[in-house]
Amino acid sequence: MSTSFIMPSMNIMGENALTDAAATLGGRGFTAALIVTDEGLARLGVANDVAKVLEDAGIRAAIFDGAQPNPTTGNVEDGLALLRDHECDLVVSLGGGSSHDCAKGIALVAANGGEIADYEGIDQSPLPQVPLMAINTTAGTAAEMTRFCIITDVERHVKMAIVDKHVTPFLSVNDPAMMVGKPAALTAATGMDALTHAIEAYVSTAATPITDGCALKAMSLISENLRDAVADGTNLEARGAMAYAQFLAGMAFNNASLGYVHAMAHQLGGFYDLPHGVCNAVLLPHVETFNAAVSAGRLRDVAAAMGVNVSNMDERQGAEAAIAAIRQLSADIGIPSGLAQLGMLDADIETLAANAMNDACGFTNPRPANQQEIEAIFRAAA
Repeated sequence: MSTSFIMPSMNIMGENALTDAAATLGGRGFTAALIVTDEGLARLGVANDVAKVLEDAGIRAAIFDGAQPNPTTGNVEDGLALLRDHECDLVVSLGGGSSHDCAKGIALVAANGGEIADYEGIDQSPLPQVPLMAINTTAGTAAEMTRFCIITDVERHVKMAIVDKHVTPFLSVNDPAMMVGKPAALTAATGMDALTHAIEAYVSTAATPITDGCALKAMSLISENLRDAVADGTNLEARGAMAYAQFLAGMAFNNASLGYVHAMAHQLGGFYDLPHGVCNAVLLPHVETFNAAVSAGRLRDVAAAMGVNVSNMDERQGAEAAIAAIRQLSADIGIPSGLAQLGMLDADIETLAANAMNDACGFTNPRPANQQEIEAIFRAAA
């Protein structure tokens, strides 16, 4: 069976990456860009700085700062209206996963018509989106380089997983200097999101030797650098390492897909408007405990990548060591220990589990589960 490997055609990383990226746009014929970002980055003037860089390259810019932490169908509609008003032929996302996902939704509907809900699922769009350049300011989601777009349907209170090759940006930008000012809690949450990407991709039924290499290196970099990045947000070395780690994890899951951690976390985010990375971090050890019955050997590799000496451990012991290492890293960086602390209610678990069963991210989980088993994992993580 053949496999495919999808990622942006150009990816620029390191200090001054934004200036270098803008220089590449000059000869592409773009005339107007919609910058999609959040209110915080707009208020800090970062969006205006990006607009100035684009204008210096001959591209006028309009700013849409309505991307919410869990972007909604309404956010996509509002941004799309602004894109059309300004006749934009380029979309530029600025921020973390929320801004990137919102921009992907806008760009996809702009090219294909209809509503963003029309494209829920896998490869539902007939046409590539309006060209998208993604400028990343966090080290976790890898949304700047993936074919995943997660949008909250406000009417159904669920997060829609849009997995579509056509939402892949053509250019991604990762400059660690743009990540320096991020709060410790955000750094912790996005870092654990990246670790979840790497681990879920590694145990996925769609894993390949290419995704394995990316995932294992990502795990090592995260284990070695996330604590330092959380403790000192000005540590450029740790920030740079985390930028590479989250990108490698993105390369892995963009092609090997994800599992029940994300399928379940999406429901928590859609239902309670919770931070995605924190939900992943809480769920990860519980889902991998469930998976250990069929993927203990792979989880032993995870433990080794996270710095555990597994030379005298069998597969079962190695899997237990991996789960312990995940828990320890979460504790060290201040992640809450349970979903009840985040506001999950026992009365909602049946609905959450039913919705998770339909999430596209769960389709490559190594151990299939029924709804009752998903409910049990939610309760264990409470």
